[in-house]
Amino acid sequence: MLLANKHILLGVTGGIAAYKAPDLVRKLTAQGANVRVVLTKGAAEFVSPMSLQAVSGNPVHHTLLDPAAEAAMGHIELAKWADLLLIAPATAHCMAKLAHGLADDLLTTLYLATTAKVVLAPAMNQQMWKAPSTQANLSILQQRGVAILGPADGEQACGDVGVGRMLEPMDIVNQLTTSTAQVLQGKKVVITAGPTREELDPVRYISNHSSGKMGYAIAQAAVAAGAQVELVSGPVTLPVPAGCAIHRTVSAQQMHAQVMHSVKDADIFIATAAVADYRPKQVAAQKIKKNNDELTLTFVKNPDILNDVANLPDAPFTVGFAAESENVEAYARKKLASKKLAMIAANDISQPGLGFNSDRNALHVIWNGGDKKLPTGSKMMLAEALISLIAEQYNKS
Repeated sequence: MLLANKHILLGVTGGIAAYKAPDLVRKLTAQGANVRVVLTKGAAEFVSPMSLQAVSGNPVHHTLLDPAAEAAMGHIELAKWADLLLIAPATAHCMAKLAHGLADDLLTTLYLATTAKVVLAPAMNQQMWKAPSTQANLSILQQRGVAILGPADGEQACGDVGVGRMLEPMDIVNQLTTSTAQVLQGKKVVITAGPTREELDPVRYISNHSSGKMGYAIAQAAVAAGAQVELVSGPVTLPVPAGCAIHRTVSAQQMHAQVMHSVKDADIFIATAAVADYRPKQVAAQKIKKNNDELTLTFVKNPDILNDVANLPDAPFTVGFAAESENVEAYARKKLASKKLAMIAANDISQPGLGFNSDRNALHVIWNGGDKKLPTGSKMMLAEALISLIAEQYNKS
């Protein structure tokens, strides 16, 4: 995203990282952005409105009902003015209010009233960041298209060490200026996501821990990049990203059939789904009874979706995923070569708090002649970085 001449509404909330706000404003304006600042009551305890007005060159806004604003509807005026709503720092309290639609001050009202892209740079104690309620709110916001920058890992003001620090102002600006933009404008992208289920009997099935969060985040990032996206999803409970066509499947065979139909005119295929390698040779017509101490089942191989797409005569640019618990890079490179993929994204599922069912991940993206490590971050942030890499390599090919 080019920031020159962009209207950026910077929301500053009540965390110690608010002291970085003047520096952030200066770095945004140095990129040519026009910045207006909205200060919450708590933020005003950490940084003064006068300092932010001095560096932005615009009045600082902090009152929901401002008689000086146009017909006392300043929040609507600001909401329409903004090209980007950036909240930095975004506290746990702020994220909770945004996630649940509370609008009790100017900033939260602006969030509901604006159609601009929304970006949060969270900042809080490491334990607050890890709290299930915060992670649930994070997931809600990401599913609604809110981009998350950070937080970073390191020493915090309270003395704790961990994930929760707000990114440095220059890092925030760099991430904003290297967003995906419309790099896939007009391209058709097919993405698989989630697990598959293989029936054993009318009651039971075998599956895996995939939540579909990575695939859904990639679909959202691809839409934001201008692509026409078809999402082939296994059974998950996630909301469908706005702008995606959805094809719901259950078994590996169903997913294979849908993918082979969808990729006929696709430019890019991204396989994030955790597809079962095997299925039962026979599915019992009735519930299997617990009559014996041991149960023997025979399994047969499922079709290899990724391999079949990559080896089509007119194959799309094919991107695979490798979720491994050991020798991650070695296995990923072997898969890249053996399946004739254009690119592969490897992740270590043995790392606590990353991968399956988590909102965070880390990826090692590998292609013929190059690779790049995407450090630990939210799956939405990784999805945007991955889409940028895919677009770059696709255009080279």
